Amino acid sequence: MMRYLLDTNFFIQAHRSYYPLDVVESFWIRTKELARKGHIISIDKVKKEIYDKSSHEDELKIWCIDNLEDQFFHPTEEALSQYIQIVQWVNTMRHQYLDSAIEDFLQADLADPWLVAYAIKENLVIVTYEKSAPGAKKRVKIPEVCNHFGVRFVDTIGMMRELNSKF
Repeated sequence: MMRYLLDTNFFIQAHRSYYPLDVVESFWIRTKELARKGHIISIDKVKKEIYDKSSHEDELKIWCIDNLEDQFFHPTEEALSQYIQIVQWVNTMRHQYLDSAIEDFLQADLADPWLVAYAIKENLVIVTYEKSAPGAKKRVKIPEVCNHFGVRFVDTIGMMRELNSKF
């Protein structure tokens, strides 16, 4: 069974743009079901981004608390050696990226490098709305890191299709 690792933007963009909690309930019911069955997981850094960037009464935060089991968000320290590989590689890319882009990507609490590290360790497919931009200088994007390390990534609809999941 292929398992999928969700980026923060899976939740935030779905809630704010495509599948608002109060309008497209079926998307969120399906997400809860896929999580319960173990098809989708995420990491502690994503949880922190969702919880810390929201107000106390944010609907998305409340939905996550009410609908995702504690073990849905996996601890990232398990992927420390893979994270170190990513840090080393990104630091060799100073000819392509601005120093500020590398510094931003490697911020301690940013989920992006940890997502790729965890996906490498557990052989997972990352679900993100980020698009590949190989010539970008101002931001290190998840797809470029995935491409370098051989990690598959898809968007939300791609994941749903691969899981033969409808909502």
